[in-house]
Amino acid sequence: MLSATQEQICSQAGEIGAGLSAVLVNASLTHPSQSSHTDTLLDVVAEIFRTQGTAVDRVRLSQYRLAPGVYPDMTDHGWEADDWPKMSDRILGADICVLGTPIWLGEKSSLAQAFIEKLYAHSGQTNDKGQYLFYGKVGGCIVTGNEDGIKHVGMGVLYSMQHVGYSIPPQADAGWVGEAGPGASYGDARDDGTRAGFDNAFTQRNTTFMAFNLMHLARLYKENGGLPACGNIRAQWDDGSKPGWPNPEHRLDT
Repeated sequence: MLSATQEQICSQAGEIGAGLSAVLVNASLTHPSQSSHTDTLLDVVAEIFRTQGTAVDRVRLSQYRLAPGVYPDMTDHGWEADDWPKMSDRILGADICVLGTPIWLGEKSSLAQAFIEKLYAHSGQTNDKGQYLFYGKVGGCIVTGNEDGIKHVGMGVLYSMQHVGYSIPPQADAGWVGEAGPGASYGDARDDGTRAGFDNAFTQRNTTFMAFNLMHLARLYKENGGLPACGNIRAQWDDGSKPGWPNPEHRLDT
């Protein structure tokens, strides 16, 4: 699973992720009963996390029916079924979220977009400090396929995640696309007995950097009570107050 270099780095790092939790979300379009190249690369991320003591949860989106829309439960808005309420606690409760997606027509998968829209459904909710719900949580992105576009897909995914409140550390995306056009995808067996992508130093390095940077930032938040609650409280904005300043006179109780 891990290369010799990855194993050495993990063994020397100790357990920097102890006490952290991560959810790895696979937005592959393949049926959940079938193997997924995106899952295979997410396996590497999961193994790095586990070596560092981070608890890992795996979500395969094709197992669920995500109703269109940007509300937490779309059955309240006309749809007969929406599985998001069944799985949302697993996403909302994790310190780290990694969205893995294949590239189709140069873009993230339709399931990846649906997942992002479900995150957006919670964009108006707040945590116990009054900040938006995803403040203090960390996001990353894994991309697979046979088309150019790792950086393009990563750009869209990571922008969306930070927009709803996730923090994005340095080098928070990684992937493998192989040669352009039809051919072996990540993890496919080659004629010489090797598996495509497993010996690719670029993918190994970026995946390792991403996994560790996610844990580093999540650890900083964990040890310091999340993102400081100053200048980013929705209720303060709504009531007109400013951090460190009294409320305007017309808002004082009489």
